Amino acid sequence: MATQEITSTHQKALRINLDAAAYGTFAEIGAGQEVARWFFRVGGAAGTIAKTISAYDMTVSDAIYGPSDRYVSRHRLHTMLDHEYGLLEERLKEKRGAMTRFFVYADTVTARSFKHVDESHGWMGIRFQTEPLKESSQVLIHVRMLDKENLQQQEALGIMGVNVISGALYMHEDPSAFLKSLMDNLTTERVEVDMIKFSGPAFEHVDNRIMSLELVQHGLANAAMFTADGEVVQAAEILYKKPILVERGSFRPVTKLTIDMLECAQAQFVQEPPVQGEQIVVLMEMTLKNLTDSGVIDHKDFLDRVDLLGSLRKTVLISNYGEFYRLAAYLFRYTKKMIGLAMGVPTLKELFEEKYYTDLEGGILESFGRLFKNALKLYVYPYQDPVTGSVITAGNLRVAPNLRHLYAYLMENLCIQGLRDVNEASLPILSRDVLARVRKGDTSWEQMVPAQVAGLIKERKLFGYRG
Repeated sequence: MATQEITSTHQKALRINLDAAAYGTFAEIGAGQEVARWFFRVGGAAGTIAKTISAYDMTVSDAIYGPSDRYVSRHRLHTMLDHEYGLLEERLKEKRGAMTRFFVYADTVTARSFKHVDESHGWMGIRFQTEPLKESSQVLIHVRMLDKENLQQQEALGIMGVNVISGALYMHEDPSAFLKSLMDNLTTERVEVDMIKFSGPAFEHVDNRIMSLELVQHGLANAAMFTADGEVVQAAEILYKKPILVERGSFRPVTKLTIDMLECAQAQFVQEPPVQGEQIVVLMEMTLKNLTDSGVIDHKDFLDRVDLLGSLRKTVLISNYGEFYRLAAYLFRYTKKMIGLAMGVPTLKELFEEKYYTDLEGGILESFGRLFKNALKLYVYPYQDPVTGSVITAGNLRVAPNLRHLYAYLMENLCIQGLRDVNEASLPILSRDVLARVRKGDTSWEQMVPAQVAGLIKERKLFGYRG
């Protein structure tokens, strides 16, 4: 993360308490009332806190906020913010609305306890005014709490909550700085922020897809996700208990080979016995390495690629998982159903390069043990050598002599499958070649990409296209 001066949690809470214009409600469910406690602890809380509430009992919570299928969810957080902000304005707008910036902070969390030892996570958010009487804006985040003890999780939650409130009130004009400040006085070993969404007039120029990228880029999370419509989502909202098919690439641009690989993999994936009849999730994944050009990430270039995927109605996953076994562990966090990874022969060949696994005690065997430990398969697209025209498939690929038996074992057990019925006309297409032709003005590139992709590139003059 870029260097940024860190203010202590005590200082942040005290500054808010001494701000006569900031006044609001704290609604916290799960892990105590750790956020409100900071404001009581530092003194002067009467100038900040209109009300604190913690509706732990489900019947009481439903009576206040309405029934909910899941109590730790984005929907529940929304209802909490809606209800409490409405009450705050109803009761205090006439008396002090002209001189007060109202806010409501809310969270709904499941932390470790005697009964609950599974993954701890929560939804946190703030609805706030930047000026008295102005329309409110909002920030929502999803956090994973990684501490092993309940008290530590409560402490981390309290610090994060103060960071959220302070960031909203004083850093809303710089969302990137706000995002980085969420980790003030915390570490990535304690919490992970895997979703953030800004909305309202204070953030009308903010693109939440860029914010998702920055979560991963600045180390707050290892992965972030958004739909074809650009809606940021928390992974569980999309992946929970579903079979998943992933294609990794740079998508610069999306080509007919990209789509043929995905369609062929999907055709085989849906016929797997554990997948039949299931609603599968298809993800197009870009790693930070895929996005980096000359050591930097160009946000416009990133959005151009995302828009092309969006035109094809694809959900995008951004990750910092260079190794496939780490990607698999991330996906298995949300589902025990089957997972498929679509890749080309060159990527499969890289998987069998032992130099990539020197950081693992068990080397390549450990990495494959992690990768294939659950129901995961690799679907491999052929590669045509641009010089000789020879076609290399999963069936005739040669790996290092000491790994041939391992490769044969994975093939025989169908952990690795060659893709069938591929479009041979797509085999010679390479993204870098298409990109070069776009920039040179060689119109032959238009036949190498889907029609809607070609239309968008020409309409928006993407990737150096000049017409």
